[in-house]
Amino acid sequence: MELRPFSGTYLTDPAAIWRDLLDGPERVHYADDLGLWLITKHADVRTALGDSEAFSNALTLMPIYDMCPEALSIVMQIDAPPTTAAADAPTHTRTRRALRATFANTAARVNEQYGAMVRRRVDELVSRLVARRGTVVDLVSDFAAELPLLVIVDLLGAPPEDVPAIKSWSDGQIALVWGQPDPAEQVRLAQGLLDFWRYCQRLVAIRVREGHDGDDFISKALRYRGGDDEILTEDEVASLAFNLLVAGHETTSGLIAHSLDNALSVSSRWERLVENPAGVPAFIEETLRFGPAIDGWLRVTTRDVAIGETTIPAGSRCLLLLGAANRDSGVFAHPDVFDPHRADGRDHLSFGYGPHFCIGAALARLEAQVALTQLTAAVPGLRLAPEHVSSFKPNAGFRAHHALPVFVETFARVDERAPRAA
Repeated sequence: MELRPFSGTYLTDPAAIWRDLLDGPERVHYADDLGLWLITKHADVRTALGDSEAFSNALTLMPIYDMCPEALSIVMQIDAPPTTAAADAPTHTRTRRALRATFANTAARVNEQYGAMVRRRVDELVSRLVARRGTVVDLVSDFAAELPLLVIVDLLGAPPEDVPAIKSWSDGQIALVWGQPDPAEQVRLAQGLLDFWRYCQRLVAIRVREGHDGDDFISKALRYRGGDDEILTEDEVASLAFNLLVAGHETTSGLIAHSLDNALSVSSRWERLVENPAGVPAFIEETLRFGPAIDGWLRVTTRDVAIGETTIPAGSRCLLLLGAANRDSGVFAHPDVFDPHRADGRDHLSFGYGPHFCIGAALARLEAQVALTQLTAAVPGLRLAPEHVSSFKPNAGFRAHHALPVFVETFARVDERAPRAA
């Protein structure tokens, strides 16, 4: 079969493809167009995520296609050591320990250490939206994509003037690994990725040279390192920053955009959140299940793996379809219905599972919750532009909106329907 993630239905309604895969008799499928095994069932995806011995992370960040020789030669110059997504034990165990010590990863710690930073950035962006009332604004480019990027740049201590370059490099990495660029574009994106890695090395070198007494992540990681390469090398600190600058904002941007789309595409949902902002956390959680920002993730088998009646050979690359797993009727009641009040909502796999569970999950939830809460309070009349039809960028793993045009109105919709005095 063919998944065809770069065209057709997958760009407007990937859940329709997931449903076909889930309802078929096979538990796994081979996508001839990608050369990847597709794992869709919740239990099978969960097992693959949790079993790093059988499903290695070694090729997680390698492109899903055969790169042209010129682009490959550039990528081979990127000597970033594997630390997070692309690392297995024992390296991952050590670097994960460093991350837990230097990066807040529980709801309480995230709120304590990053809460003020998140709220300040949300207030800035919401105020800018309010100033544009009466106009049409793209909530993707002017809000959802900007907020997490500003937060992660603040958190890492990167210069604010570098934000546009970081955004371009980050977008480029996702397109290079998970997209379908032509050879010339592969070369351009590969060079951007190499520049991005060298930039992260320079950030660390500056901290080493000028001191690392600050509260930013790089300074904390260097203090944790304590000059001991057995704990962390300087390049591993740069690699952690390299990964966080991408994972720390691209996924959260998708979560915020999906949440806003889900809320605004059905007016009664937005109105309920305006009336009851306490419902925002549950709404965010159902968005994570219903349409995750990353709906596919890569693993490679280290041995033959039997799933149902099928054996996946050793050395095979597998695409774990998180989005499909979150729609598995064996786990979720009425899985294709968006229901923030469902009792099984937190069983989703959108942040992964096992040793590689997303360390930024609590921060992503906080950013999305603060963003939605502040928007419903400041712009209760927000509504989608009537001509808008949701569509996603062509990508096999990251589910990102092209745009989300909205009309900015600070009056609640109920007020617009009420008689007005002359």
